[in-house]
Amino acid sequence: EALATLAGIVARDHQPGREDDMRLERFMKHNPKLFTRGYNPEGVVKWVEEVEIIFEAMGCAEENKIT
Repeated sequence: EALATLAGIVARDHQPGREDDMRLERFMKHNPKLFTRGYNPEGVVKWVEEVEIIFEAMGCAEENKIT
């Protein structure tokens, strides 16, 4: 019974389209700051650096960063 439950969890987590949702959930758990619009070149550089730190901690592949 435990193996059947585990198999169901694994199957659920590997559904097409679910990976993007899970990646977003993991990203949001890091509480990223929101970038507020407007002219702020220094602020945007700092924001990108902070987001890159989160991506690195997650082991996020380059192709998944935009998604």
